[in-house]
Amino acid sequence: MLIEIRVRPNAKNNRVGGVVGDPPRLVVAVQAPAVDGKANEAVLKVVAKAFSLRPRDISIVHGELARDKRLLLAGDETELHNLYSELCGNLL
Repeated sequence: MLIEIRVRPNAKNNRVGGVVGDPPRLVVAVQAPAVDGKANEAVLKVVAKAFSLRPRDISIVHGELARDKRLLLAGDETELHNLYSELCGNLL
């Protein structure tokens, strides 16, 4: 499943939830700074935890150096879609 996210580095807490922008993107806040790929590593861990996946089941397919990213999640498509809708606040 492909999802669009907006990363917020240097956040107070790690969290996944809510939407921002047009088209809507899932907000992923991480405590790690956007330096030397630290934020990307944190994003993979935080998103994996939110979707009950392993970090290696997620890959960044677009936006490696940007705040807006496209992630590919490997797993049960129906379950992932339900979790995604829940995290977005059922806005999608």
